[in-house]
Amino acid sequence: MSKVKKTMPANPDSTSGMFPLGRKNMMVMGIGLLIVLIGFLLMIGGRSDDPNVYNPDVFNPRRITLAPIVVLSGFVVIGYGIMKKFKE
Repeated sequence: MSKVKKTMPANPDSTSGMFPLGRKNMMVMGIGLLIVLIGFLLMIGGRSDDPNVYNPDVFNPRRITLAPIVVLSGFVVIGYGIMKKFKE
């Protein structure tokens, strides 16, 4: 039987092998999450106090065009934060 020797890293405080994503990746992902939340906030509103009355604000261009583009761009930023390998 061969004995397997466990080696310690040169720097015991190093966490590079502990988690695959670094600090910069987390910051980029946090920015992306913030962009997604802003997009969802742009979608809020447009309801009517009386359900029998039509409110044209439901079809506001901010809600049906701008907000989905902002949300999608936030998801792209999150994907970039996951895929990019930063030098740390």
